[in-house]
Amino acid sequence: MAARVLLQRRCLAPLATIALGGLALAPATVLAEGPAYKKKPIYDDFNVPTSDGGAPVASVPIKVLQPEQTPSTADQEEPARGKKPRGPSPTDRLAVQVGKARMALYRLAVRAENKVNETMDSAFHLEQSFTSTVASLAPSRASGEKLMPGTIYVLVAAMAGSIITRRSNILLRSTVPLAFGVGAGWTVLPVTMRNISDLAWKYEQRFPAVAETHANVRESLRRSVSFAKAHSRVGVQYVDDKVTDAREAVEAWVKQGK
Repeated sequence: MAARVLLQRRCLAPLATIALGGLALAPATVLAEGPAYKKKPIYDDFNVPTSDGGAPVASVPIKVLQPEQTPSTADQEEPARGKKPRGPSPTDRLAVQVGKARMALYRLAVRAENKVNETMDSAFHLEQSFTSTVASLAPSRASGEKLMPGTIYVLVAAMAGSIITRRSNILLRSTVPLAFGVGAGWTVLPVTMRNISDLAWKYEQRFPAVAETHANVRESLRRSVSFAKAHSRVGVQYVDDKVTDAREAVEAWVKQGK
């Protein structure tokens, strides 16, 4: 064992001597300006520029060290101009439709409210017109006319005309009670009948044909009444004359007999 150890030590000495000799005889180039050490750069994709001799440049321009700049705004707008504008999204279209529906519903509600208001106004005006019309038909206190007994007299006269013509034709049964009632009204309620006549004439003026017919009939009736009155006066005068003549003749005959 001891011989093996000694043999190994004797072999190592010549090998070490050969290695040192080989290193001394191997050619080597020494760069006076070469870097003292080589360090791996942090960014692998960035290459530090070196001079012709292989040494790194002392000062590198800033624009070289900066990363690659992004394209300018003008370069970005050029391709954007070629693109078509994007249309509204489904949410925007839905919002527009909802807005239109709300406006349509609002207009419908406003029209319904206006219609209700117009109906209420017309009903109020109709009620006011009716009450004022009925109040205008009543006689004034200065006239001294009372409606209650006079209205009863008018109804009794109309019923009497209906009783008288109960066995007559339909024309008489419809006209005679009306004539009796109107005649009784003009007799016992002249002021009220005058107010009713004025109101009827006011409504008839809305229809010119009816108003003209009514005026013609009233004028013919007035002429007939005046003609009848004139004939009655003539008849009364004729009868008076005849009676006077007869009385004078009788008186003369009596005188002659004496």
